[in-house]
Amino acid sequence: MKTVEILQNELQHEYQITKEFIAKFPNDKTDYKPHEKSMDIKTLSNHIVEVFAWPELVLKTDKLDFEAGDYKPSHYETATDLLKELDKDYAIGKSALENASEDDLSKRWKMCAGETTLFDFSKYEAIRHALNQITHHRAQLGVYYRLNDIELPSSYGPSADSQTF
Repeated sequence: MKTVEILQNELQHEYQITKEFIAKFPNDKTDYKPHEKSMDIKTLSNHIVEVFAWPELVLKTDKLDFEAGDYKPSHYETATDLLKELDKDYAIGKSALENASEDDLSKRWKMCAGETTLFDFSKYEAIRHALNQITHHRAQLGVYYRLNDIELPSSYGPSADSQTF
């Protein structure tokens, strides 16, 4: 199996898990955050969803520059809108990977803020980093849900809420 196919499969797997989490998004708690330094649940959920389109960003550009305004976060407020955006962003990321070659993955990609380089990755590493971000932030969302008594879907095995044994 080629690296691009492995990334496609992983993106698809993370999409299926994330879809179940976003479906449980609490429309009445959009400003909730467990600590003053934490993102609120709406911002966190929006970020998780938008990262699904990042394979396209990585494959079609050489860098993301926060200072230049390259990053424009999304601001969806409801589970319905987040699910629609998740479907759209997943389709964008999936298409980008379907059209990528193994050679594309070895090219360089940077994340920076003006002259400050935050990351300098191969495009493969940048996509892997994005996939890790999905997992990391979805785990944070799971903590937010638990603190608000929202049942957790399964991720990589059953959750305490989904166990039937």
